[in-house]
Amino acid sequence: MPRLPLTMPQRRPALRAVLLPLLLGAATLAVAAPAAEPAPAAAPAAAPAAAPAGCAPVFGSQLFGGRFAQHSASGFNPDYQIAPGDRITLRLWGAFNLDATQAVDPRGNLFLPSIGPVQVLGVRNGDLDRVVQEQVRRTFRANVRSYASLEAAQPVKVYVTGFVRQPGLYGGLSSDSVLRYLDLAGGIDPERGSYLSVDLLRGGERRARVDLYRFLLEGRIDAVQIHDGDTLFVGPRRASVKVSGEAANACAFEFDAARLDGATLIALARPRPGATHMAVVRQRGPERSSEYHPLAEAGAVMLNDGDEVSFTADRIPGTILVRIEGAHRGERTVVLPYGARLSDALARLRPAPLADLDALQLQRRSIAQRQKEMLGQALDRLEAQALTARSATNEEAQLRGREAELVLQFTHRARQIEPRGQLVLPDPARAGDTPLEDGDTLVVPERSAQVAVHGEVLFPMAIGHDPARRIDDYIRLAGGPSQQADTSRVLLLKRNGTVVESRGDVVPDPGDELMVLPRAETKRVEVARGITQVLYQIAVVAKVAFGL
Repeated sequence: MPRLPLTMPQRRPALRAVLLPLLLGAATLAVAAPAAEPAPAAAPAAAPAAAPAGCAPVFGSQLFGGRFAQHSASGFNPDYQIAPGDRITLRLWGAFNLDATQAVDPRGNLFLPSIGPVQVLGVRNGDLDRVVQEQVRRTFRANVRSYASLEAAQPVKVYVTGFVRQPGLYGGLSSDSVLRYLDLAGGIDPERGSYLSVDLLRGGERRARVDLYRFLLEGRIDAVQIHDGDTLFVGPRRASVKVSGEAANACAFEFDAARLDGATLIALARPRPGATHMAVVRQRGPERSSEYHPLAEAGAVMLNDGDEVSFTADRIPGTILVRIEGAHRGERTVVLPYGARLSDALARLRPAPLADLDALQLQRRSIAQRQKEMLGQALDRLEAQALTARSATNEEAQLRGREAELVLQFTHRARQIEPRGQLVLPDPARAGDTPLEDGDTLVVPERSAQVAVHGEVLFPMAIGHDPARRIDDYIRLAGGPSQQADTSRVLLLKRNGTVVESRGDVVPDPGDELMVLPRAETKRVEVARGITQVLYQIAVVAKVAFGL
């Protein structure tokens, strides 16, 4: 089998998916290339793209995800104007009875028996009942009462065009919102369309203009009545400014003016409480210039089309928080000035009677993160060694495949290990000048009179310290090494974080830990070396005996 090179770490899953089946299923030396995965089925043309989580790159593009298109407006709109085709429910009682539903005829009339035509074209929905009542009273002076209400708006078909995803002719009701018709057309194209200029055209003339920013920011939208044959036209995108950084709405914003003042942009972008400055990058042809303004003065800055604005937090650290755990009787979290050292934290220490100040432990998040990265790099190398070995025979290929599967299971479990991030302090009495970082944890252990034995022993346990016992004696008291143990690799873990590989005749100190590492059971030298390295790293950074 030819050796395949390992690529970048982010392509590791693809490497596993290709190489492991080849190793497991190799029947001959000539292995066919894996078949290409079938392409996913294309989404229906009318379905809009799913809105990304959080704020979209263009403010407003998260608006159209199909929700408006699913429902028609059925609520009472008092400003709706009656149009031909609308269905009106009519009820008359008293000396004359009538219970019927009529459609407004093409002339805009309702025809009532014994009364005649009643003109309702253009009447507000909120005034419909009053208009019908006045006409009824002209014929029946008394003893007849009436009630009229709009049962259903007129079905219409509307052209949606301009800068939308799927321009076309869409059906709905005349009472439906402009948002529904835009959603049916897949929404506004965020890269080309305008959210400030959505025009309702009737007979070639503009009857209304809808500003979607008003709906997004204030929850208000004008109730625009749609007629059959109307056209919704989304104009081209206007001038825009792109916002990034410490802002709740890190998006590109449109503005319908020659320039945009900084105060308006701040109201749109909503900088986070920690933001302190506004950086402006202006691009004019080949020239690129930058500005930096305190947020308190940014309201007067004028922005142009194409400018890029970034809200930043120029924080000047004043204090840090340090956690003290273990044998300590004072406050568990102390506030220290920025630049404080370990001696400053020790001055706030109130040790318990059993506190062992010679075994202080300092755990740091940045060290834990770095240890995690280094462990990940070692695991990447180990996977590459397991997946790219050559095989001379079919039987050897199958053996390599089973071995590679075990190695991948091992590396998967090893990636779940969380390092402790301990900063080793060999001599705490001289470590007072060690600078502290925000989030550090100072652990004050109690004095101990025992030696812990764990790892690959039959009975992991804690054994009372005896200055006459050596490492071999403690391992024998713990039942001796297991069958998977590598007796040549026994680690002595000191309380201050120091880890050394010790011989069996060394006498441990009180509070020390003995860890018997497992044996790397593989016939390949490079894989065994990689596994051993990982086992050592895990033992050092997490104090865990980890095996295949």
